[in-house]
Amino acid sequence: MELQLPRVASRACDLALPAPAPGHGRGGAAPDRHRPLSLPIQKRSAAVGAVAISRRGHVTRRSQWSTLVTPSYNTGTADLVDFNWELLGFQWVPTDFMYVMRCSSEGVFTKGELVPYGPIELNPSAGVLNYGQGLLEGLRAHRKEDGSVLLFRPDENALRMRVGADRLCMPAPSVEQFLEAIKLTILANKRWVPPTGKGSLYIRPLLIGSGAILGVAPAPDYTFAVFVCPVGHYFKDGLSPISLLTEEEYHRAAPGGTGDIKTIGNYGSVVNAHKRAKDRGNSDVLYLDPVHKKFVEEVSSCNIFMVKDNIISTPVLTGTILPGITRRSIIEYARSLGFQVEERLITIDELLDADEVFCTGTSVVLSSVGCIVYQGRRVEYGNQKFGTVSQQLYSALTDIQKGLVEDNMGWTVQVD
Repeated sequence: MELQLPRVASRACDLALPAPAPGHGRGGAAPDRHRPLSLPIQKRSAAVGAVAISRRGHVTRRSQWSTLVTPSYNTGTADLVDFNWELLGFQWVPTDFMYVMRCSSEGVFTKGELVPYGPIELNPSAGVLNYGQGLLEGLRAHRKEDGSVLLFRPDENALRMRVGADRLCMPAPSVEQFLEAIKLTILANKRWVPPTGKGSLYIRPLLIGSGAILGVAPAPDYTFAVFVCPVGHYFKDGLSPISLLTEEEYHRAAPGGTGDIKTIGNYGSVVNAHKRAKDRGNSDVLYLDPVHKKFVEEVSSCNIFMVKDNIISTPVLTGTILPGITRRSIIEYARSLGFQVEERLITIDELLDADEVFCTGTSVVLSSVGCIVYQGRRVEYGNQKFGTVSQQLYSALTDIQKGLVEDNMGWTVQVD
C-alpha cells in the first residue's frame, strides 16, 4: 500500500540520496502541508546504490533493486528498525541520513541535500572550532498510532535560531528552509522514530561557522546540518522526580552575554558544575543570578517553574535565561486552563518554600523536581512524587505532542 505524504511547495528539483550503510534504511520524500504525494513502502537488501526521490515522490534505485516487498502498515510499525526500544535512553544512536546545507559566499544558503550520517569535514581554522561561532536547536518528533509523525512547534525553533544567528553575526536558513530540512531528515530516518509510547525522535539542527578564520571575526562560510536520534527519557530515572543542586560558585550566564540564545558555548560552560552535581547524587544543577546570587535563573538544560497556592511562577526573561519553547507552551496552556501564571523574579527562598517545582525543555519535556539542595540544606517536595499541577500539565502537553488529543492550540505539524 502507499503512504500519503505532504510535499514542500518550494522544492523545485529532484533530490538524490546516497544509499545508507549496509543494514540501514532508505530515504524519504519532501513533505508539505498543501498537496499529498504517495510514497511506496519498500524493503530492500543492503546492496549499496543510490536512491532518488522524484517530483512525484516515488522512491527508486539508480541501480537494480534486489528485492521489493510491500509490507502491511496497519500498526505504523511495519518498517521500524530492529531495535530494543524498551532500553531506549537519552544517548547517541547513529541513524541513516543527515541533512547538510551550506552558505554561499554571498551569504545565501544554497539548496541542501541528504547524505549518509557521518563526520563533517572542517578546516582547523573554522570559526566554530576557534571562536565558538555556532548555534544548536532541539525538537522532538512522535509517532502516532496510525504511523504518521508529529512535530511540535518547529517554526518556533526556526525563529529562535534566526535570533541567535543575528546575535552571533551569522546568516541563518529561512523558516521555510529550516522546516524543509527537518521534515526531509525525519522522513529519511522514519524507521528510527520509536513506536508510540516508546520514545521519540530527537532532532538536532546545527548552524556553525565552518569557514577558515584566524582573527576574531565572523567566519566567511557557514554550514547548516540536521541529524536525528531516537531517545527516551532525558533523566536516567525516567519520570521519577529529579534532584537539583544549587550552584553557588559558577554562573551559567551574565547580563549582556549570550544566555538567551542557544549558542554552543552556553553548554560547554556548565559541564563542570553538572559533573559535580552528578557526582554528589543529583540529577542536574540549579543556577542563580550572577549579580545578587539569590534570584533563580534556570537549570543546565531547562527552564524552571514553581507552584505556590495554585499560582504558577517562572523566572522572567531578563536576557540571561533561554526563552524555552516548552516554557512558553506551558505558560500559554496553563493560562488557557485558567491558572494564574506569573513571569517574575523568584528568590531561592521562595523556590524552597514552593508547593511544587518542575522543569521544562525539549529534552526533559516536563520533569517534576523532588528535592533541591541549597547551602547544605535539602528541601523535598510532595514526598518525591509528581505534584498535582505538574502532572496535569505534563499529561496535557505530552498528549498534544503525541497526537492523543485534538490540538486546539495549533502547535503540532504532521510530517506525513
